[in-house]
Amino acid sequence: MDDAERLESIEECLARLSELAEDHVILVEGLKDVDALRALGIEGEFYCVQSGGGPLKAAEHVWREGRPAVILTDWDRRGGNLADSLRRDLESLCVDYDDTVRRDLTVLCRPYSKDVESLDSAVRLLRERVELMKV
Repeated sequence: MDDAERLESIEECLARLSELAEDHVILVEGLKDVDALRALGIEGEFYCVQSGGGPLKAAEHVWREGRPAVILTDWDRRGGNLADSLRRDLESLCVDYDDTVRRDLTVLCRPYSKDVESLDSAVRLLRERVELMKV
């Protein structure tokens, strides 16, 4: 996959995330993740799992909101473990969730980014590289 194809696929994931953000709570690890997503034009309700009391508190928050969740933790080992905990806690409360955006970004961003907080930088880098290829 070349950079142009990778960028297009990442932007498709971000468009999907933007759509989901309209009626889902987006579960991220921390405030820097929120900043990066907002820099990419993603708006909606974010819940920071780490500072918000952990996975169970996050699941309870989403349950109280009466909305589904998007699990968007980092794609490193720690983020994967946190995503697993969130899945279990959300399922125990019968809360619907989407983790496909995280799954897709994990594969697409691996060479350029290992976490959500650097996603905006990775997209910016890819855009620059694609522009240079056009010249």
